[in-house]
Amino acid sequence: MKILVFSDSHSYRTELKHAIKKHKKAEVIVFCGDGHKDIAEMKQLFPEKMFLCVRGNCDWYCDDALLQTIHLCGKKILITHGHMQFVKEGLSHLTALGHKEKADIVLFGHTHHQLTTADGKMLIMNPGSVGYHQEYGLIEIDEATGKITATEYPNNQFGSVVIT
Repeated sequence: MKILVFSDSHSYRTELKHAIKKHKKAEVIVFCGDGHKDIAEMKQLFPEKMFLCVRGNCDWYCDDALLQTIHLCGKKILITHGHMQFVKEGLSHLTALGHKEKADIVLFGHTHHQLTTADGKMLIMNPGSVGYHQEYGLIEIDEATGKITATEYPNNQFGSVVIT
């Protein structure tokens, strides 16, 4: 399964649309907040995709939850914007929440800076700002083995993070 991960489009929709078209085989789109209207437009343009969205600190008048936990391909995925976990001050609150929830994958935004790392066997990804920096992430889950591969776009300067 392929999952595209976006955050922080802030009314800039062009790269969001371009990335979804580029990764046609991605079945799921995760949006980590701050661009509710942008992702609503993408839902209309790509009705065949599954969209999972949370509310960011700039998503006023939005009914999306602040935190969402889902299961895909046997993996528990926690999605948040990150402002409630104080991610601009560090990842300790976010990581603790991920472990408390027994998440395999934690996705967040808010800082506008890409970050893909692991804490033990828990993948942590901030796709960066698709609006300001044209950054996003791709997660692939091998349904047969459970292997998780996370790749940052467009730079991917550190290579993919793989969790088995």
